[in-house]
Amino acid sequence: MSNLNIISQQELNQLFTKRDGETKLGENVQVVDGVDWQTSLNRSDAQFVLLGIPEDIGVRANYGVGGTHTLWEPALKAILNVQHTDLLQGEKLLILGSFDFSEMMKRSANMEVEGMRMLVNEIDDLVYPVIKAICDSGKTPIIIGGGHNNAYPILKGISKSKGTAINCINLDAHTDYRAIEGRHSGNGFRYAKMDGYLKRYAMVGLHRSYNSQNVLNDITSDPDIHFCFYEDIFLQMKSELYGAIDEAIRFTAGTVTGVELDLDCIEHTLSSAATPCGFTTLQARQFLLQTIHFANVGYLHLTEGIVSRNDGREDPMTAKLISYLVTDFIRAATNKPTVFIKETEM
Repeated sequence: MSNLNIISQQELNQLFTKRDGETKLGENVQVVDGVDWQTSLNRSDAQFVLLGIPEDIGVRANYGVGGTHTLWEPALKAILNVQHTDLLQGEKLLILGSFDFSEMMKRSANMEVEGMRMLVNEIDDLVYPVIKAICDSGKTPIIIGGGHNNAYPILKGISKSKGTAINCINLDAHTDYRAIEGRHSGNGFRYAKMDGYLKRYAMVGLHRSYNSQNVLNDITSDPDIHFCFYEDIFLQMKSELYGAIDEAIRFTAGTVTGVELDLDCIEHTLSSAATPCGFTTLQARQFLLQTIHFANVGYLHLTEGIVSRNDGREDPMTAKLISYLVTDFIRAATNKPTVFIKETEM
């Protein structure tokens, strides 16, 4: 775990601005002892742990445009500067820190995809023990990426902590269920399923134009996979969004469920595969609230967002969007009903 940079109180204090008559979230969040962070983590009474995985190797290993490593720091700053209130208490959140993959990023700069896919294996091996440690402490990880390749080590870490395969709901334009061809951002769920860390997998909002027939054949024939298309909700009117999310929740009910939100499914949001046609930010927020209220959520993974893309495009608002999503998650999870939806055969 030597690549894990534990954030100190002094470092954290530089990231938010105090104002008379107000209390910022950053003034009350918790941190751990950098010398013995796991013991400190176990002793903390925080409910959530925030972790950054700033890398874009997995994205580039999937022939995508890099830049997902730029989201973590501005997103953290945006989160720390929101208001601490009765419904959003800083003490509930522990800021663990982030992985330092800068050396690995330098090594990957001129690599072919085969070499980058080997590096993704190294990232997997570094990430999953930290996720497991967070889950072992009884806390809920909130992870900011990074590419969607990190779904694999997250699922692995939670599964190993729970001693069983877990389920997952993914709001995404893509399945990320590509072939077993070396690790990258497009096949994390396939590897997690193959290795026994993922049981039931539900996808909401796939785009028909960006999922191959081979992958569609695979997911259609697997009884442990459920999906719906964006076009079926908004063009064909075969269902409505609330109902589509409800089906995903019922399909994955009965065990711990991970919540994945790929920012490339939110229209006009900067990502590796940014889209002009997708969910609105409001609909993405509604997705989070609905899943948190009615599923047994084991983690939240916000992935593929970018502040500064390798092709020169920039959008600082991506970081502010992350702050909305993270704070929505915390509010909803700390003020949720106690009854989960029961599993339904699909």
